[in-house]
Amino acid sequence: MAGLKGLKKQRRVQIIALAAAALAVSTGLIGYAMQDGINFFRSPTEVRANPPGANETFRIGGLVAEGSLRRGEGATAFFDVTDTNETVSARYTGVLPDLFGEGEGVVALGRMEGDTFVATEVLAKHDETYMPKEVVDALKEQGVYREPKS
Repeated sequence: MAGLKGLKKQRRVQIIALAAAALAVSTGLIGYAMQDGINFFRSPTEVRANPPGANETFRIGGLVAEGSLRRGEGATAFFDVTDTNETVSARYTGVLPDLFGEGEGVVALGRMEGDTFVATEVLAKHDETYMPKEVVDALKEQGVYREPKS
């Protein structure tokens, strides 16, 4: 009878150890799978100071520089993203949001090709007072943030 209790205890410890190992492996796999899905926000100053890798997808945010919006052929648009300290040229092929415009807040997802940010997605503010928190923080850090007019 004593041998049976020891066997049950040993089996229980094995099951707990196996479950802990499975949890650790699954956590590692989830983290690895999410690696490409995590997009960090960067201001133009951060992009210039620490250029991203060749195939690194990231978000850039700031203001669309005044006088920089140009339409190319088809649905391609060229514009500059600025935090008033640095400026990064951007290109986007697709339909821009209705509220996209010069002097407005923008966050774009994409990657760098040379000195140009090639966007796959462009988000613009959705009402007259909204600006993404990251953009506000970056502009405040630069000392150029203006409170929206009410």
